[in-house]
Amino acid sequence: MTAVSGGGRLVTRNGRSLVLVVGAASLITSIGLGARATFGVYLDPVITDLGTGRGMFSLAIAIQNIIWGLTQPVAGAIADRYGAARVLGIGAVGYAGALVLMSSAQSATVFTLSVGLIMGVAAGAASFSVVLAAVGRMAPPDKASMALGIVTAMGSVGQFVLIPLTRQLIDNYGWRSTALLLAAFVATVVLFSWPIRGKAIEQQGQAAVRAAAAGPAVPLSQELRRAVHHRPYLLLNAAFFVCGFHVTFIATHLVSYADAEGVSRSTATLGLSLIGLFNIVGSLLAGYLGSRRPKTYLLSAIYALRGLIMTAFVVVPVSGTTVVVFGALIGLVWLSTVPLTGGIVAAQFGTTHSGTLFGFVFLSHQIGAFIGVYMAGVLADRTGSYATVWWIAVVLAVLAAALHLVIDESPAPPAPAQTAGIGGFAPAGAAAIIVVAGAAAAVSAQPVEANAALAGSYICALHPTGP
Repeated sequence: MTAVSGGGRLVTRNGRSLVLVVGAASLITSIGLGARATFGVYLDPVITDLGTGRGMFSLAIAIQNIIWGLTQPVAGAIADRYGAARVLGIGAVGYAGALVLMSSAQSATVFTLSVGLIMGVAAGAASFSVVLAAVGRMAPPDKASMALGIVTAMGSVGQFVLIPLTRQLIDNYGWRSTALLLAAFVATVVLFSWPIRGKAIEQQGQAAVRAAAAGPAVPLSQELRRAVHHRPYLLLNAAFFVCGFHVTFIATHLVSYADAEGVSRSTATLGLSLIGLFNIVGSLLAGYLGSRRPKTYLLSAIYALRGLIMTAFVVVPVSGTTVVVFGALIGLVWLSTVPLTGGIVAAQFGTTHSGTLFGFVFLSHQIGAFIGVYMAGVLADRTGSYATVWWIAVVLAVLAAALHLVIDESPAPPAPAQTAGIGGFAPAGAAAIIVVAGAAAAVSAQPVEANAALAGSYICALHPTGP
């Protein structure tokens, strides 16, 4: 049932304008994902100025992604308890500060500190998973899926606009001045976060507040125990590792790869920005099909298509045309994995702790991002070629496609009464439970009761094209 005010306008479950909430959330997502997507354009100017190799730049981005993955579940839990606007504001200020420090970097150490460590923590707080969780709770049940789809699509609009704009600014003013301009732009998130203020339980309206007062929900610790004993969830962790490997490697190194193959930087930048444009179509289509077809089969098809697209891109001689076509095609299967993977987590465990549980899956994604982006930089420096990494990415796509064919998205069974340990957690996701569970549980004492209608459409954060 749609919530409508006396004046006939759409309102959220806690009485705010739905248009205002979705509009503000879309702007935040567009700024956040767009800013993070620009780092592939910074690679060559930065390493030329600092006199380093691709490995240094790749290590900084790799550290950023792993720190982002580690902090996101904790940031999400803090946002649930103390308010999304506060967490987003702190994250935006931290991210802007990291960009200011990056602009003054005269050494690899300062660059890695700013882009890797500081920006990684800030990215976890300002992640659009915090935004989407808030929108999902606030939107009326029959409008939630569309609201989430619009907010996610707007993130890709930011990528499409900011990547070529950043290229132009770097060409005209240099990468340092461009980083300062980007810092000022990111800081505006503080202003746009006001409409999605409030604790998680408050965002769901008075009915949820009364329900929470009536009795406690399932504690997070119990759901974590249930998760680590559910094999399909562990396989989902392993499969999402592949997504992180793909998107961060491509987002960071595509422009440099194309430039090394003789393609102009402007054309390579166009190819990278087209990923964002075509991701709008792919993500909305995935969200639509996800409520009508098995999500595991759709994900299997997406990873298989990634493998085919990358194979064709490597086999066919590189040219400006192939880079542009590759950007468009890979964009169709870019972040379309996010609504489907988030939907599986919600279907397996319900929506009360789905944000935190997806955060652990996202950490697996970020471990893949760390390995993919760093391996590519190191191998490119040592061998002068990205060929090995492209073929590794193809093999991983095939493995992920196969894994999703055996993942069961039905509700997970209850956890055993007592456990001896975590057991055989998927290698890529093991650190998630060990490192983050205690911190996330500590700030999640107040449970969140999200709308069950989100089970098929819940979307959590993934980084832009590069998380």
